[in-house]
Formats: sequence, C-alpha cells, structure tokens
Amino acid sequence: MTKPPDWQETLDDLDRRRRRTWAMGGPERLAKHRDKGKLDARARIEYLLDAGTFRELGTLVGGEAAADGIIVGSGLINGSPVMLGAEDFTTLAGSIGPGGNSKRYRIAELALRDKIPLVMLLEGAGFRPGGGHYGRSPTDLLAQAQCSGRVPTVAAVLGPSAGHGALVAPVCDFRIMSEQGAIFTAGPPVVKESTGEDISKEDLGGPGVALPSGVIHNVAEDDEAVLDDVRRYLSYFPSSAWSYPASLPDDETSAPRSLPELIDIVSRDNRRVYDMRGVLDVIFDRPDWFEVQPRFGKAVICALAHLGGHPVAVVANQPKVLAGSIDADAADKAAHFIMVADSFHLPILFLADNPGMLPGSRSERSGVLRAGARMFAAQTAASTVKLHVTLRKAYGFGSMVMSLLSFDGQGATFAYPGATMGAMSAAALSKASHAGEDLTAQLRDAELQASYRSAEHMGFDELIDPRETRDALLAALRRGLSSRQAAAEPVSRTVIMP
Repeated sequence: MTKPPDWQETLDDLDRRRRRTWAMGGPERLAKHRDKGKLDARARIEYLLDAGTFRELGTLVGGEAAADGIIVGSGLINGSPVMLGAEDFTTLAGSIGPGGNSKRYRIAELALRDKIPLVMLLEGAGFRPGGGHYGRSPTDLLAQAQCSGRVPTVAAVLGPSAGHGALVAPVCDFRIMSEQGAIFTAGPPVVKESTGEDISKEDLGGPGVALPSGVIHNVAEDDEAVLDDVRRYLSYFPSSAWSYPASLPDDETSAPRSLPELIDIVSRDNRRVYDMRGVLDVIFDRPDWFEVQPRFGKAVICALAHLGGHPVAVVANQPKVLAGSIDADAADKAAHFIMVADSFHLPILFLADNPGMLPGSRSERSGVLRAGARMFAAQTAASTVKLHVTLRKAYGFGSMVMSLLSFDGQGATFAYPGATMGAMSAAALSKASHAGEDLTAQLRDAELQASYRSAEHMGFDELIDPRETRDALLAALRRGLSSRQAAAEPVSRTVIMP
C-alpha cells in the first residue's frame, strides 16, 4: 500500500516549485540583465513597494516557464494598496503566454473591483512566437481599459517593450520610461523583415522618439529613479475615483503667506519673458512639485503640487516657449492631463499668460484648432474645483482653453491689474485693420484698461495684487473643497473629445 503524503512532503514540494519560479530565468540570465545596470523584475517590485508588503498571485502559472514571464500581485505604495505586474525579461524575454495573459487580466480586474491603482512594469517582447491566439488574448487590455477614469493607472517602461505588451503603456494615465527603455509596435528584426529598414531599438522607440511623439510622458535616468517617480506621482492621487485625494498634515509650509517674490518674477512688461516655473516654486507649498511631460508641448506646464497641503493639478502657460502661445502638442498634453485630474477629483489651477493659440501655416498643419478644441472641451467639461488667474495676458481662444470664461464652473477667477485680454492683442489688431497712429494708441490704451473693464462687469471675481496670489488661491481652494459633501464617484463623461 502506498503511503499517503504527509504535510511536510506536500509543503516541500510547494517550496520546490516556488523556488523554481523565484529563480526567474536563472543565474546567468539574471547576471546578464543586472550587468546592464537594470534591476530584475522581482528587485523592481521590492524597490517600488513598501518593504515586506508584496503578495504574489499566480506564482505557479507557466510551469517550467517561471511565472510565465510576468510577476503579479498586490502590495502597498505610500501605505496604500496597489495591484501590479512586472514583466520578467529573463524568462522568455518577458513574452506573453496564455497563463501570463490571464494574470494580466486578473490584476486589472482586481484593481477595479478593489478600487486601487494598477501599476505595470514593462520589459517584454509581446505575444510569444508560436503561441497562437489565446481564448482571452485581448481581454487584458479590455480589463485595463475598464480601469480608465476609475482607478489610477501607471506604466513604467524599463527596457524594450514591443507589440501587445507595449500597448499597455498608452492605455495608462501616466507613462514613464528609463533611459534604457524603448517602446514600439514591433522590434527591429520585425521592422527589418517587413520594411527593409535597419534600425536600432533606441532609434525605433527610445526616449528620443517616445517623448517627442507623446507616447511616453516622462523619462528618468535608471530603474530606481523611474520607480521613485511612480511613487511620487501616485502620492497626489486617491486610490480610486470613489475617494478624494488625501491632504497632507498642516505644517509651516502649508500656511497662507504673501509672495513679494512674484513682483520680481513676473515683469509688468508683457513683452518681457519670464519662467513660469519660478511662479510655481513660490505659489505652492514646496518647490518640489511634480511635472508631467516636461519635454512635450513645452508651451504649457502640467504639474502636480500641494497648496495648503491639498493636492492640486496645475495647467500653466510658459512665456519662455513660443511667448506662451499654445501649440497643438501643448493643447493635447493639457487636455489629457485635465481629464486625468478631473477623473480623480484633483482641483485644477489655471495660470494664464499667453497671446493665444499659435498662428501660422505650420501650426495649422499640425491641427492646432482640433487640439485646442480638445483642450477646451476637457476643461469646460471638468466638474472638479477649477481656479483661474490671468497673470498678464490671455487672448482669444487661448483664454478660453485656460478656463477664462466667466461663469464656466470656476470656483474663482482672478487677474493681476493691467492684465490684457481680448480677441487679439492691440498690436495684432492694428496691423490687421491697418489702423493709423491715433487708432493704434487708442487700441493700446483700451487694452491696458481691459482688466478694469472686465472686473467692473464681474468678468473676474477680483483683481489681485500679485503678492496675494497664494492667499487668494488658497482661500478659494478651501472654499471649493467644502463642496465635497457627498461620497466621491467616477466622473460621467458627456463630451465627445474633438
């Protein structure tokens, strides 16, 4: 008679199977991977999560193929639960097999069910060659798409990411890559076979391509820096659209204060360039605010910051780039950022200083009107707290996309005295109408008086001294947050994006 196994034998067998999975691609492949200056998949998870909080799911999926090329599970980031997946390039190049595909579906499903963020760490070759189509092959992306606007989603590209796996990134709210990352529809061998083009991974989809195209938002030097930024990004967000962003404890940095520095930073001369980043440094609690897509659409700054300890999203014109004129890339960037902020109930602060949308044939060919309409639709549909300040100028459609339309759902609209506005600048209007010297002078004088005329008709809630900017915004923000007297819930989209 065969002796039935006891618990020790059973547990030893489980331990043996687990250890085989934990070994990933084996010592040689792991050493080769680390020699490139990269963390392996399990080290990435350990670095990203709060110490000792990772709980793996599907450890034994894949049999001899360790975890079927993707490690998934749950853990804590900044003390809050998340679901995450990390492609293991040392196991079959992180390619997607049937079991791994089911694991990807499962963590997206659980993220939405449990109302917690989903983080994907990408370095994989897409669907496994010869694997065919799997019964659930498209559903991991479908499940991830269901997360959109309901739970924060983040993708980090930490090596080459191709095919189906690469599609994970653009579906996410925030995409970041390391200097060694690359993302593409198909890798160099497939490109060579299909088109005859001989190209490297870096030239096909490295940071030099992925950032200007807008596929990737941010880049950081190495794995550790990327993962640090993932933690920072998530720190501004609630766990889901069913909750509000958490405020920081009160300290001396969150108190109201006058900002005499702004008088020096923001020149009274509308034609003089200044760096809007300097304005953000002094308005917000700390100068370590987090910028999203700093290398794309540079005429607009999109950032996450704290004002009085409260997380906020910032959309600000950048006079250093194109004199603040909004081009198609800047408008597209801002539209996406506004929708993400609104989805998770982050108040949005608009800091306007622009001469309008960028004119010219090149700008028109880039679709600046479509992109501008998309930004306008996003901001006017936003239901979160909206605050606006015109610092020096805001003309035409450039003012509308920056939420300068009276009574368009803003919690407050402010302007500095002497701010200029209108359909176009006095100089442009003079040239367009072939005005003489007398009329040009009249147009210029009317332009300079525009902020007072607007304030007289409640076009602004108040004209403010620049030194009052922080205190005015903070008071309006605190007032606006009192509207949170009902349980948070996902935003209902009612606008078809242009």
